[in-house]
Amino acid sequence: MSGDLPEYYFRIRENGAAVFKVDTENRQRRIEMEEIAIANVRNGNIRPHGDRKLTAEETAVITDWIARRSAILTARDVDDIHRAVDHLNLVTQWAQSKASDAQLEDVTDALLLAMHDLRSVLVRKKAERLMSAEPTDD
Repeated sequence: MSGDLPEYYFRIRENGAAVFKVDTENRQRRIEMEEIAIANVRNGNIRPHGDRKLTAEETAVITDWIARRSAILTARDVDDIHRAVDHLNLVTQWAQSKASDAQLEDVTDALLLAMHDLRSVLVRKKAERLMSAEPTDD
């Protein structure tokens, strides 16, 4: 059974995970999980649990997990934005073909403000990228 389970288990939390060492090599052959650390994805911090001293292997495993988890979260963020673009297109189609006057009245101001805010941020960020990409005449 121990060959099927990973040596470490990461219980996902808001900013990272609680890290457990998995043990199946005991007399009862039950799965035991000992919490060994808290991993923070936002700042990369690893805090040992209680008075425990993490081994170099444990620290490496946790550091690797933080890097992989960060990549997953970044990819999800971009995917969420692509889904938002799709959803905006669906909202446009709904507003054009299905929405009643009452429904449009209910959502128009909120949509216009959100889109204006988004447009302002996108235009400003694009201008900043263009300005930083221009060569300087020094």
